[in-house]
Order: sequence, then C-alpha cells, then structure tokens
Amino acid sequence: EGLARLSDYERISQLGQGNGGTVFKARHRRTAQQVALKLFAAGDGDPSAAREAEILMLASGAPHVVRLHAVIPSPAAEQPAALALELVSGGSLAGLLRALGRPMGERPIAAVARQALLGLAALHALRVVHRDLKPANLLVGAGGEVKIADFGAGKVLRRRLDPCASYVGTAAYMSPERFDPEAYSGDYDPYAADVWSLGMAILELYLGHFPLLPAGQRPDWAALMCAICFGEAPEAPAAASDEFRDFVARCLEKKAGRRASVAELLQHPFIAERDAEEAQRCLAALVAEAAELGDQ
Repeated sequence: EGLARLSDYERISQLGQGNGGTVFKARHRRTAQQVALKLFAAGDGDPSAAREAEILMLASGAPHVVRLHAVIPSPAAEQPAALALELVSGGSLAGLLRALGRPMGERPIAAVARQALLGLAALHALRVVHRDLKPANLLVGAGGEVKIADFGAGKVLRRRLDPCASYVGTAAYMSPERFDPEAYSGDYDPYAADVWSLGMAILELYLGHFPLLPAGQRPDWAALMCAICFGEAPEAPAAASDEFRDFVARCLEKKAGRRASVAELLQHPFIAERDAEEAQRCLAALVAEAAELGDQ
C-alpha cells in the first residue's frame, strides 16, 4: 500500500468541524472508497491529531467506534496531516436532531444509549477515556448503528488513576469532578466522566436542546461551571418513563463514586428490558426521515 497521501483523496463536501480539525466527505481516487477525511490545521503543533490516531489504532477492533482507514502523515510536522475515517452515512446525532426539528423518543434514545455504552465498555477495557462525548460526536448509520467518533480529547490511561481533570473536551458536557477535582477527589474514577457526558447527551436528545439551558441559549464557561458544579443535577422531565428518568439520574449522579458504571447501565431496565433490534429500527427510521427532509 505504501503511505497514504492527501492527493490520494478527492474532497466532495464539508461535513463539519471536530476537535482541532475540519471533516470532509472524500473519495479515494483509486479505490473509489468514500471516507470522512479529517484535516488538521497545519503546523499548529496540536497533539490531538496524534492522540486520536493512537487511540483509533488501539481501538481498531472495538464495536461502536468509528474505524480508522489511514493516517496521512504531514511532511514537516510529527503530527498527522489528516486521518481517513469510516464515513457514517447518517451523520451525527446533533445533526439528526437539527434535521428533525424535534426531540427524539425513548425507543431510539435507548438504541443510542445501548450502543454508546457498548462502545464505552470496549474503550474503557482498553484504558481509553473519550472525555468529549456529546451528540456531535455520536454518529449514526442508515441501519441505526451508532459509532463513537472524535477522539481528539481522548486519553489512554497508563495507570488506573491517571488524573483526567484537565480541561479538554466541551465544557457543557463535563462532569463536576473534571471542573473541580478537589471537591470531588474522594472517589475519583476517570471512566465515570464519560458516563456523565453520555447522560447529558441522551437527555439532550430527549429534550431537543442542551439540558442546562433554555432552548436556543448559548452557554458561557463560567455559567456552565456554576450550573454543573453548584446546581442540582439535571433530570428528565416528569412526562418521561420511570425507567428513563432513573437511567438519566444514574448517569448524572454528581459524585463520581455514586454514578452508575457502564456495566451497571447496560443491565438497567431502560436498556436491558427492551427489544434492542426494535429500538434500533426506530432510530433507523429517524435517520431515513432526516435524510428525506434534507433532500426536499
């Protein structure tokens, strides 16, 4: 094969911005394979490109994690110039929510939660923490399959208690202990932060907007920190089922040591006592509907 080069790929359209990079839909000129091509800003010395490549290579067999097809080296810098990634046809859940123009129901949300948890279980077994889980980084295919993407803020824990409190990732989805490690230091678990972020993400899918703010309002960092660290944990509204309300509450437990683990959440009735295939079909139907709306 030899090394991949940027010139091997023809860019088709821009898909979005990720951690430190711009993502394009692209086609490999020789094989015609379509990929998501993530281009990193040249020469900015940002380690996120190499970190993302390292994690995706480590997690190459993990379920519900986006595949890495090729690392395209930069001629000058040590950081990769680009990554050729699996193209997931339905785009992100953030894009799906925007396209639908309404919140998602509990059945498709259960399909998202189950698959994201299976992905996190595989990543955490490899000692990888994502640290930036949110609807924009959860991709969904035409069949309702969910893939975790964008590992630019991720970290491979060399030791179990490597500190992960550094401010990387999107503040809005950050757990209390990552803002304020001292206050929450008694029961620090680096993996628990991903569970909090997943809880925030699925609650956003249910509400149709970011949980801590009224619809349409843009947060600033200080207001978010206050809300996450000093406010009550967000909860699902009374109209939701008891199972969903409890599932969200177990994710959004402010003390990391009391928060449910990934394994516990996979056994939770919201996921375990439901037909997984039927839930995934509901999610696939939303992807099809959003694609139709986009074509009009």
